[in-house]
Amino acid sequence: MASVSRVLNAQGVVGEDVRARVMEAVETLSYVPHSGARSLITRKTDTVGVILPDLFGEFFSELIRGMDLAAREKRLHLIVSSSHDDAEEASFAIKSMRGRVDGLIILSPHLDAAALAASMPRSLPVLLMNGGARDVDRPSITVDNHGGAEVMTRHLLAQGRRRVAHVAGPVGNLEAEARRAGYLAAMAEAGIEPVVLDGDFDQASGFRAGAAIAAMDIRPDAVFAGNDMMALGVLLALQEAGLRCPEDVAVGGFDDVPIASLVRPALTTMRIDIAETGRRALERLVSLIDAAGEAPINHEIVRPTLVARQSSNSSNSGNSGSKSALAQGG
Repeated sequence: MASVSRVLNAQGVVGEDVRARVMEAVETLSYVPHSGARSLITRKTDTVGVILPDLFGEFFSELIRGMDLAAREKRLHLIVSSSHDDAEEASFAIKSMRGRVDGLIILSPHLDAAALAASMPRSLPVLLMNGGARDVDRPSITVDNHGGAEVMTRHLLAQGRRRVAHVAGPVGNLEAEARRAGYLAAMAEAGIEPVVLDGDFDQASGFRAGAAIAAMDIRPDAVFAGNDMMALGVLLALQEAGLRCPEDVAVGGFDDVPIASLVRPALTTMRIDIAETGRRALERLVSLIDAAGEAPINHEIVRPTLVARQSSNSSNSGNSGSKSALAQGG
């Protein structure tokens, strides 16, 4: 048994004749090591869990892609689950992961981060990814949604727009609330009355908001949508109403999902570099697992960067901006 273990794990000294016999037996029996038995000995499953609020849409597919690339490099497996934007579902998903994963990444913008962290055993390495994560004593990666929204709003104002509307994300979503607050701060700074319409972070709600904007007697000349999918819905509604973008109404989004650069006009947005953020989250979690509770609690902040495309400025047919910055925060 010990000789077989040394051969399969490439550890220790084994004679070539013994190695050959072991490998012949492995091939004959189509033997595969039992991962459950191995994890009992190593106390590791070589698996990490990821809990997202949803699995649908380009944002989450890009995030998972980045995590998956990093996991494959480290020969780890991913278990991905969705909380369906529900606190009870998130709690159930967390409980289902216990004992099955070496660590957990949680992106749950609808939940109170303090309560979420308190419900998890301290022995389980956890990385939080939500708007309130910096307020708790768990490592985190968060997006500077407030700052990014201010930058986008100021950009639209700098194009000479004076009636900038905002299509906000769902109520209770920490990311949406921070982006709305950033928009309001920039509008107050400019001394201009804000116009806020409700949205739900999907294209359909963006379309409804865009149709409402097109029908206004005093129509906004620019729209900052809380994410790219809503911005795309706004673009479609404006086009169907016979309005030109950006000549009649400029449009900006947030996230820089892959399709943002492919639509026409190409969408001005705030770039997060979603896949890279996912990769970084997985690498951070692996570091926490390896540290076995000894790692310091660091909060990283993703600083979005402006990517100005045709939808906000008809004279700008190219892209600008750079990859998002990851910064250490207190």
